[in-house]
Amino acid sequence: MDPWHYDTAADLDRTPIERLRNFPREPDMLVYLLRIAAAIGARTWLRVFHRLRIEGREHLPRSGSFVLVANHSSHLDALCLLAALPLSRIHHAFPAAARDYFFVNTPRMVLASIGTNAMPFERTRSPSSSLSLCRQVLDHDGACLILFPEGSRSRDGSMAPFRPGIGLIVAGTDTPVMPCRLDGAFEAWPRGRRWPRPRAVTLRIGAARRYAELPRGKQSAERIAAELEAAVRRLGEP
Repeated sequence: MDPWHYDTAADLDRTPIERLRNFPREPDMLVYLLRIAAAIGARTWLRVFHRLRIEGREHLPRSGSFVLVANHSSHLDALCLLAALPLSRIHHAFPAAARDYFFVNTPRMVLASIGTNAMPFERTRSPSSSLSLCRQVLDHDGACLILFPEGSRSRDGSMAPFRPGIGLIVAGTDTPVMPCRLDGAFEAWPRGRRWPRPRAVTLRIGAARRYAELPRGKQSAERIAAELEAAVRRLGEP
């Protein structure tokens, strides 16, 4: 019988802050326990304070990697999408978070890394490296990538056009993509407001879409972004 073999963590020479800032992160039992506690607390808060209602959970795959895309108007958005997942998947769910906002401020970075397992996304200087990292994340079985293709939170609650980056990630792959719609999050915690208000929030999850038949390229990327944007808009129709 082969002896047990343990691989030494690759980041033992880094400080705890550096380990959190780094991505992908090495497994850390303390961080895992804190993340589970944060997830339970966030779900309780969303259910009680925001009366969170989630529709369409049956569309979430039970295995394999997948992508959730949603409109973006509030810091509540990622928390609501994470709340739709089983607790067993939270360490394998990665909301893409703007590096220039969440990862330049240490307290904010710690909250994002531990609380939501956020993946730093470069949206200004070199987004191509972040798009490549997204594809690498999805190569790991069971990963959930959470994306907001508008690129930034809405200032007035309306949806902006989806950027083609999502198409560059999923074109030519069989990765399921679920369009998601959040309503009420802007009213609860709009951009510029320090603390959230007790407003009801609804999350609707649509049926999966796949784009294996589309070749990677600008035209496919723009088509995918437009289709997903339209799907998210339709989820908000009465």
